[in-house]
Amino acid sequence: MNDSFGGGALNATGSGGAVQENKAEGVLPLTIRQILDSSENGIQLFGTNYSMVTFIAIVRNIDHSSTKITYRLEDHTGQVDGHFWLEEGDTMNVPGIVVHGYARIVGSVRNQGGSKAVMIFKIDQVSSPNEVTTHLLEVLNARYKGEEYAKSGAGGSGYGGAGDKNTASSGGFMETDGNTMGLSGKQLLVYKAIKAHISDIGISRKELQQKFTHINVSEMQSITDYMTQEGIIYTSVDSDHFLCVDS
Repeated sequence: MNDSFGGGALNATGSGGAVQENKAEGVLPLTIRQILDSSENGIQLFGTNYSMVTFIAIVRNIDHSSTKITYRLEDHTGQVDGHFWLEEGDTMNVPGIVVHGYARIVGSVRNQGGSKAVMIFKIDQVSSPNEVTTHLLEVLNARYKGEEYAKSGAGGSGYGGAGDKNTASSGGFMETDGNTMGLSGKQLLVYKAIKAHISDIGISRKELQQKFTHINVSEMQSITDYMTQEGIIYTSVDSDHFLCVDS
């Protein structure tokens, strides 16, 4: 597999001015250069702030410690460190990522000692080269959608506003309303319960099961697996506690 991606970086991040009022809760597809060039005020796209980003990169190095795993991540535009924090003694939920392989990362950008780093909420190995190409198309689409909404005066709608039903599985912006992510019925009920739960570690599978006694164990497993794979939710302290990506 080629170690570089075609094309150059897009300048879709903010210019470092005053904090914008518009804010979109969701996941914005970017290149690493856009992350490195983002302002101190966070990730911005045409005046709209985003709290979460997603990108695909080659994992150049993995450094394990007792509290976190640090990944050195690289695409054709630059390099950035990503930190995946561990609970004390937690060795069961270490992501199965290999060096020099591609991975998709979902996380938030932080300033550390004058440089940018990514706090990783989710990292998955990329098995198909098509995902790399698709991600670059998503970055382009995000930029054009953001510009379109800015010109139309939609402002806070941002990329993935009304009428755009992209989800985090394709790197697109996720609306906070589960209906716009294609969820319905039992999936939507579970999503809303996870989103409404106020806790640093999220809601447990046991609590979800108690809330929805009409959903059997295997069906609940299928629902949470689907939303995890789609990037709508992610596991926190263990594989049985869930938080919404856009919470």
